[in-house]
Parts: sequence; C-alpha cells; structure tokens
Amino acid sequence: MTQIDAQRLATGQDDDTNPTVTPVPPTRRSGGRGMWMAAGGELLGSFLVCFAIYTAYVFGTPLYGTNLAFIAIATGVAYGVVTLVFSAFSKVQLNPAVTLAAVLGSRTRPLDGLLYVVAQLIGALAAGALFRGLLPLSQTLTSKLWLAFAVNGFDKGSVSATALNGAGAHFGIMIAIVVELVASLIIVAMFMRGTDDEDGSTQRYAAGMGLAYGLGAAITFPVSGAALNPARATGIAVFAQGQGLGAEPLGQLWVFWVAPVLAAAIVSLVVVGREIVSGGRIETESHDDGEDVKVYDSEDPQAYAGMVAGVDDQYDAQGYGAQRNGAEMSSGEQMDAEVEQQQSQTESDADEGVETH
Repeated sequence: MTQIDAQRLATGQDDDTNPTVTPVPPTRRSGGRGMWMAAGGELLGSFLVCFAIYTAYVFGTPLYGTNLAFIAIATGVAYGVVTLVFSAFSKVQLNPAVTLAAVLGSRTRPLDGLLYVVAQLIGALAAGALFRGLLPLSQTLTSKLWLAFAVNGFDKGSVSATALNGAGAHFGIMIAIVVELVASLIIVAMFMRGTDDEDGSTQRYAAGMGLAYGLGAAITFPVSGAALNPARATGIAVFAQGQGLGAEPLGQLWVFWVAPVLAAAIVSLVVVGREIVSGGRIETESHDDGEDVKVYDSEDPQAYAGMVAGVDDQYDAQGYGAQRNGAEMSSGEQMDAEVEQQQSQTESDADEGVETH
C-alpha cells in the first residue's frame, strides 16, 4: 500500500478500481516446533526460578539471618536472569497468572497458554522435589525447621507467626489476599506493558520483570512468604505437606491461586478497556500455517493509516518495497500505453473524417 493509499484511507476516500491489500504485522510464530520450544523454556525457567527461590529463602534466612532486602533482591534477580536467559524462546512468562493475562489480552493463544501453565507446574514440582531431597536432616534438624521459610501461608502458616504470637497477633487471610493481590497487579501490569512493544528491548523487559518481582517480594514476604506465583507456591506446598508445620500448606494454597488469577483478570480488563476506548482492538488470530497474527480493527482511519504506513516501512526494510514499487510502475506504464493508444485512435478517426469530406 502506497502513501497515497494511506492518505486516501485516512480521509475516508476509497477507490474500488484500485483495491488495496491490508497487511498485518506478524507476531510470535505459534504451533508446531515453536510452541513446544516455548513450553520447554517455561518448564526449565520455572524449575530454575523456583529452585533458586527455595534455596535462597531456606538456607539464607535461618543460617545467616538475612533481611528483607536480601529476599527482595534474590527474588528479583532470579526472575530477571531466567527471563533474560530464556528470551530466545519467547518473552517467557514463568507464572500461571501472567500466562492467563496473556491469553485474556490476546497475546497468547488459549491452547498455548494451557500448555505453558502445565509446563510451569511441572518445573515447580520438580524444583520442590529436588530441593526437599537435598535438605540436610538430623534428629534435631528436621525438615519442619527448613521448610517453614519456603512455604507460603498466613495465620499460623506465616513466616512471621512465631514473632507475632508473642504479641497475640497474626497475619490473617484478609491481609494475605490483599498483599498478594497488590503484588500480582504490579507483576502482571509490568508484563503487559513489556509485551505491548513488539520491538522492545529484551534486556529492558527482563529488568522490568525482575524489579516487579523484587518489589512484590518486599511487600508480601513478611505476611505470606512471597508467593507471587501459583506455580512457585504449589511446587513447595506439595512436598511440605504433613511435615508438622504450623498450618498445612495445601490447605492454604488456594489463596495463592485466587489472588494472582484475580489480578490477571483485573489487569486484562483494564488493558482491553483501554484499547476499546482508544478506538482500536487487537485480536490474535490463528492461521492455517500455525502462525499467530495481530489484526488491527479501528474506527479511527488516521490510526489505521498510521499502522499501515508502519507496516509499509517494515516491508520496505525486508526488500518487499522494491517489488511493490516495480509492480506499481508496471501498472503505470500500462495505463500510459492505453492512453496513447486511445489518442492515436482519436487522431486516426479525425483524419478519416477529413478525407471523407
């Protein structure tokens, strides 16, 4: 599509004799090998993140008396580094709540999202099993003493339960839900912002996610042990069940699914609402070749023309512009030839009329 076509579209003019093809910018290829590679990245990434967090929380806190700053930094670095490492597969999500937001916001196909969540849970469970098997135990040093710093919970299951019991207080279910919800809102919003720009820097995206998780850990760790991620909470809860903790982890696990999922729904609703208000709607359509494309549907011709111009620039950079310009020149030459032929026919008719008279 030429700049003239874009201007014609912007002004609401359309020429049926000159149909235009509206290209759509490609997004991440999905389906087949690409989908399975992305799922593998989610599995390995989830395993590494969860194992790093379990290790840092359990060994760092009781042995060295680490403070909240250590917890926040360790959490942020774990997510940021793993996100950067696996960015070759895709903009990894590592979190079922983030994946849900990606599906609701048309950034990930539902089938892919389901596969990613399964992969994230498998990675977290593998990390929990390995960590539980590596714990040094004795008659006096039981798994209960170790796991209390890794599991997520509230009330008697909170990491601050011992400190608060002396004052007759506790962190109840309401504050646990609120802090996990707020932290998850920050994380999911950062993900949606980071994936808004298809040409955004991978390093910037990884750094943003690391900062979001670090801030979330600082908010939630004193209350709930900083779940922030349903897969992370599930991976250790399964293997800490029945170990004599203040509260059974699986009995409180639902809180650490409900809060992040609710945050994902809220952020997705805001993002979709913003797109509707701005006059544009972005959908993810699956083509027969397994490729996802974003389709821009806007009632604002000016905005649509801007998108088309951007796609034209992209096509020109890939070498399609020369082919398109060649085709346009060929069409122009053909029209000139037809005009010259008509003029010649007119002159011939005029000459015949003169001879007749």
